[in-house]
Amino acid sequence: MKRASIRASLVILAAAIVLGGVIVGLLPSYWVFLATSVLITGVALQSLGLVAGRTGMIALCQMSFAGVGAWTVGYLNLAEAPGGLATWILLGGFAAVPLGVAIGLPALRLRGINLAIVTLSFAAAFDVILATMTFPGQTAFIQVPRPALFDSDEGYFIFALIFYVAIAVVLEFLARSRLGASWLAVRHSERAAAAHGVSVAKAKLSAFAISAFIAGISGGLLAGYLGTLVAENFSMMQSLSLYAVAVMTGAHFAEGAIIGGILVVMFPELLRRFNLPQDLGNVLFAVGAVQALSTGETMSETFRRLFRKLARRPGRVGGAKGDDGGLPARVSHPAGAALQVDKLTVRYGSVVALDGVDLTVPAGIVAGLIGPNGAGKSTFIDAVSGFLRSYEGSVRLGGVALEGRSAHERARAGVRRTWQTNRIAPELTVGGYLRLAAGNLTETEVRAMLDWLDCPDPETPVVAVDAGTRRLLDVAGVVAARPAVILLDEPAAGQSHEETLRLGRRIAEIPARFGSSVLLVERDMDLVRSACSQVTVLDFGRVIASGPPAVVLDQSAVKRAYLGIEESVAA
Repeated sequence: MKRASIRASLVILAAAIVLGGVIVGLLPSYWVFLATSVLITGVALQSLGLVAGRTGMIALCQMSFAGVGAWTVGYLNLAEAPGGLATWILLGGFAAVPLGVAIGLPALRLRGINLAIVTLSFAAAFDVILATMTFPGQTAFIQVPRPALFDSDEGYFIFALIFYVAIAVVLEFLARSRLGASWLAVRHSERAAAAHGVSVAKAKLSAFAISAFIAGISGGLLAGYLGTLVAENFSMMQSLSLYAVAVMTGAHFAEGAIIGGILVVMFPELLRRFNLPQDLGNVLFAVGAVQALSTGETMSETFRRLFRKLARRPGRVGGAKGDDGGLPARVSHPAGAALQVDKLTVRYGSVVALDGVDLTVPAGIVAGLIGPNGAGKSTFIDAVSGFLRSYEGSVRLGGVALEGRSAHERARAGVRRTWQTNRIAPELTVGGYLRLAAGNLTETEVRAMLDWLDCPDPETPVVAVDAGTRRLLDVAGVVAARPAVILLDEPAAGQSHEETLRLGRRIAEIPARFGSSVLLVERDMDLVRSACSQVTVLDFGRVIASGPPAVVLDQSAVKRAYLGIEESVAA
């Protein structure tokens, strides 16, 4: 992943050098002046791309954060603070962070339109505050001085380009880190992110804080660009327009933010030259945003998809290895009961979904949990993994009670789960997902784990992987994390019969190879027979049988519980 980040950063640097040289060397000063505005707008769009594009939250107040950064720069200029404009700009970014965190707090509870209303209300309130006050130096026409080396329009373009490239490179490394993967996971499914031990609250607040910092930097750059600012530079309508452009172009990519900056700056210039209303631009931006939302693909993603088609790699590498093949070192877990569930009862009003369920998963084995539809299997997994907090009874991991712990805390303690439906963020790469699920793995360990389950190359985008292989990635992620207990919820869905049997052999290897005990919830009886040492059967929320598969599956009560399965079991 570091190599990929370095490679992407070098591409950004090379593009910046080439384009910067062309713009400064060939364009007249007026167009260089406009190009600088493109970069500053691109910085603001990068901030919006982080919180909206990567984390999936609606933020309609980015220009308010930019206003805080600009006001800070103006105040430091009047106070003749040391450090110069570059230092003031960074301090302006930091000044916007507390407001970003404050706006992020409602995002812990609110989503969608409700969060949009909160952020829009903040932008409207900020407009009112700005209308009652002036920017430092505004009335006296005190200009914010540019650095001596970058005093000309061409020089300030280079100054803004340095900030843009630095932010783009840092975001590139963050995007490929576990923090960046957690943002994408939260965007796609908060429950799945929590199942990997991700704190959803920390992911959201960090996104808002970093986004506010970058937006504050854009405001500081604007202060040096214009010299003197007014409240209209940071209006609520500007935030709405930026959001529409960010959605349309995909501002969470460096090139998407630049494309957005070009549209925001150059489109009004074209409208002015053709004597057309300026509001027409906002209408077209809104239409573009709706188009991107309806198709699920931004302009940047379209370009990247076309590029991947031109440089497509083989999807799979190697086969399964007979030995560890570079897999992470084994982790020893205590002997005895890995998971002990006693008298687990779950009620939904008058409906009893689980009724006093007792289940033990001994250390070092694969146990099965089966039952017809509606038996309570999914409810059981939700309760054990912490996604269902309201239950009676006790859940113990290695003798330690898990009551009172949230889902992500239970995941970190050693209870990991998969899902019946795929919840992997499609924006991740295969290797990026594995690192999100398992933490820090070396390149060798990632490839060895993927080879073990015959999964694609680590650099393969998840969006290019078929549904059946994504289920295998789900299994690879939880296994690579080396938890004490793995809860597999129908992992064979979407697999052929041969693939299911092979998966069964791999699941059976998990305790000895990785040190994790497994509770397998599955409908495929061939898979249960091949992988499990013991089986527990649920029916209407109660345990009706438990023991070795050969004995349990032959019981008449179990056959009656499975409508239509009696003959296949008998056979």
